[in-house]
Amino acid sequence: MTGYKNCIMSKFSGPEKDEICLDLIKEDPLSIRIQGKPYTVVLRTPGDEIAHVAGFCLGEGIIDSSDDFENLGYCGEDVNVVTVTLKPERINRIPDILKRRGFISQTSCGICGKELVDDLKQNITPILEGPKVDAKMATHCLNTLSDHQTHRQSCHAAAIFTGDGKLLSVGEDVGRHNALDKSIGKLVQDGKLDMGSVLVLTSRISYELVQKAARAKIPVIFAVSGPTALAVELAESLGMALVCQTRNKDLFVFCGEHRLAMV
Repeated sequence: MTGYKNCIMSKFSGPEKDEICLDLIKEDPLSIRIQGKPYTVVLRTPGDEIAHVAGFCLGEGIIDSSDDFENLGYCGEDVNVVTVTLKPERINRIPDILKRRGFISQTSCGICGKELVDDLKQNITPILEGPKVDAKMATHCLNTLSDHQTHRQSCHAAAIFTGDGKLLSVGEDVGRHNALDKSIGKLVQDGKLDMGSVLVLTSRISYELVQKAARAKIPVIFAVSGPTALAVELAESLGMALVCQTRNKDLFVFCGEHRLAMV
């Protein structure tokens, strides 16, 4: 990640003023083009652009796996533009998504929670039952997440682990959604999308993070903050577990207790 910019600012200690130089995290636009046409622009911390777009495409239903890509790469030498070319058979399956009909923005309004969940569920199937995840192990993954971060003071992070606690990928970004897209996108690129069992987050669990995790078939989410009510509603309908840790180290399991082995 090359996401810092040198900035000069004033530092006050009472009436005394000094000029200091600090590296501030950058936030630059990333243009995503699909089939040669502009699709969307997102603000993100520079770095991991290809993984970011791969994860974004999975989360939005543009792809189901890396096999749906004909090509994925930068537009020439411009790292702020990523172009996506889909295989013809995939294009024929998602005409409405490519035309952005029924597209739900991450900041959409004017739609009630029930309508939103019902709409999202049309494109996401419930996650199949599997082995229980050791809650103690997942808690350890959450508590040691900062060990895997490069920019822990500046960015959100999303890390994905196997069911036995092996780290698969980490994404960092000023945007929590971008961090998750990057982390999931790395699994798409590495062909490990079917290995993720536990997602740990530095952020609150919102419905769109549940949506992205569900598209990646990750059944268990642990986070430092609790979920929104809409996130719980969506996760419960998809058979997922949402967990956060309190300040005194207790666990709040909001849904999906059947996914966990509580030791």
